[in-house]
Amino acid sequence: MIAQIFNCGDNEFLDYLIHKYEDKSILRTNYVIEIRYVSIPDYNDSEYFLKDFILNKNLLISRSDENTLDLLFLIDSISSAKQYFDNISKFGTNRIISEILRVLSNYNSLNIYKIGNKLFNFTNAYLMGIINVTPDSFSDGGKYFNVIRAVDHALQMLDEGVDIIDIGGESTRPGSEPVSADEEMNRVIPVIREILDKKPDAIISIDTYKSKVASAALESGAKIVNDISGFTFDPEIADVCNHFKANVILMHIKGTPKTMQNNTSYKEVISDIYDFLKKQTDFAIQKGIKNIIIDPGIGFGKSVKDNFKIIKRLKDFKSLGFPILVGVSRKSFIGKTLDLDTHERDLPTAAIEAIAVFNSARIIRTHNVKNGKQIIKLLSEII
Repeated sequence: MIAQIFNCGDNEFLDYLIHKYEDKSILRTNYVIEIRYVSIPDYNDSEYFLKDFILNKNLLISRSDENTLDLLFLIDSISSAKQYFDNISKFGTNRIISEILRVLSNYNSLNIYKIGNKLFNFTNAYLMGIINVTPDSFSDGGKYFNVIRAVDHALQMLDEGVDIIDIGGESTRPGSEPVSADEEMNRVIPVIREILDKKPDAIISIDTYKSKVASAALESGAKIVNDISGFTFDPEIADVCNHFKANVILMHIKGTPKTMQNNTSYKEVISDIYDFLKKQTDFAIQKGIKNIIIDPGIGFGKSVKDNFKIIKRLKDFKSLGFPILVGVSRKSFIGKTLDLDTHERDLPTAAIEAIAVFNSARIIRTHNVKNGKQIIKLLSEII
């Protein structure tokens, strides 16, 4: 059973819901709460609690398969729905009511994480700067492929006000080949150590999905593990993160970097990504991990249209209850849309990053820190 809150501002998504639930009454509501994969016994157990929704035709039902249902609750606002279900819960509860209350609480939850010596209050937005210690990354491959240049660039980013430095030693561009854990460590560990030697309070994120690399990076002083696979490529990485009490970023990917653009079809892209992130954040919590950040994985197994849809509907991930990270910097969907080479994409990148922050992104992962800082300063007056 997975619950999700949707804002009904996207016409294409409304058409999808109308087709799925065979009911146009969805057009008269502002928000919906969808609960997927509900067993029929669980639904039967809830009918008493849901009688007002049923009588007022504010509950729609679609059969997933012979054993499960999808439920769609039409609600006017998050606050009124929370008040209503809080009142219901005083008279008893069941799995469905508990799940609804959980996502309603998550939707406007206040996340405050202590990362290193810094307190991150995610009512605000923060900036993550990218350092690729690789010969073949799509944007800056080879530019920082030695310790001195990588460290100098990190120090420049810190001087420009970046909050987190994200260091990666393996290119994950579409079609890329993996490198060994030992090679990856040889690239990133000296950089991490040298940065922290010069700036002991710098907050370092290691961009890796390999448990061996994560362990070495955390041992060297990194505070965050940024896993593009959301703990699916090497599940042992979760135990490493728990051992070091690391903060984690769990990203959605379809396939592997080498294959991810071969099949970019989804039943419904936002729901499919959400279900993956729900499963993997539950796994991380079961492993004892406390501070989790989610990333819908723009550019990782998505079409150009899907990437724009994710930006437009970022708020649909809020009911997971975790801060949202977005990385769009210089990515190919921008180039394909505007016919721009990689080095020409900073201006449209900034535009999309601003929209992402407005739509609830709380960490922006970027190459251009100066632009990012200006965006966040401006948006802090609005969000």
